[in-house]
Amino acid sequence: MKRVLITGAAGFLGSHLSDRFMKEGYHVIGMDNLITGSMDNIAHLMPEKHFEFYFHDVSKYVHIPGKLDYILHFASPASPIEYLKMPIQTLKVGSLGTHNLLGLAKAKGARFMIASTSEVYGDPLVHPQTEDYWGNVNPIGPRGVYDEAKRFQEAITMAYHTFHGVETRIVRIFNTYGPRMAVNDGRVLPAFFSQAIRGEGLTIFGDGEQTRSFCYVDDLVEGIYRLLLSDYGMPVNIGNTSEITMNTFANEILEIVGNPKAHKINLPLPEDDPKRRRPDITLAKKVLDWEPKVPRAEGLRKTYEYFKQVVKVD
Repeated sequence: MKRVLITGAAGFLGSHLSDRFMKEGYHVIGMDNLITGSMDNIAHLMPEKHFEFYFHDVSKYVHIPGKLDYILHFASPASPIEYLKMPIQTLKVGSLGTHNLLGLAKAKGARFMIASTSEVYGDPLVHPQTEDYWGNVNPIGPRGVYDEAKRFQEAITMAYHTFHGVETRIVRIFNTYGPRMAVNDGRVLPAFFSQAIRGEGLTIFGDGEQTRSFCYVDDLVEGIYRLLLSDYGMPVNIGNTSEITMNTFANEILEIVGNPKAHKINLPLPEDDPKRRRPDITLAKKVLDWEPKVPRAEGLRKTYEYFKQVVKVD
């Protein structure tokens, strides 16, 4: 039985990846220090014979007994609210954490994958974003702690690949959504759903004409799984190419939730907030035979069913 270590396993993406690898017949070792993750996300896995959990901060030395075939490093605060509140931890998990886990991969002969991000492109000057675009990032701006942590993460991963021969994979993840997103993590979809369910104002920053493209979590996990098992070692964008303005997106959420008290409000645009965001997935189609399958309307309905259960209404 192949063994896989997934860091950030109690988080949104980490928990869905744990589910997928369990389903595929792996022995899954989940690791998380729970600063942003929740044991609720993996409670259903805890009784399983082939799932084990380590409460640990990967910024400190990581030891796993026995063989390891794969390491997926998905530990990190991932939303602006989280990484602005924990800037040092964000930088450390991307740098020290990645270094520790690459050392573990080297020692175990394991294939190593990092969860990079569309944020490495910053506020992009090319559209859509292709993997060969180097980005437009402010290293000392408020988002720099996350953006530069991920950019360093890519650099040290490639260094271990070229210098030590470690098998590495880099997935650049664009906006993803689905069940188990944290209600208060500040990203637009949890914010909109929570505000609509509570009958509050949906906070639209700026004029609302900035765009995002949202990929349902099952599609993302499929792309990650294919990339891990592929022979391709350079960065690959995984995301949905269906681009939408925040104004239109807010209208879709309002229609799904149907709360007559909910409405839209406008607030100032945060510093360095990207104006447009859409992946070019030509490479993923070519090397992974992957593209998203779940239409946004279907994904949003599934996600709404989850948020109805977890959002508290006074």
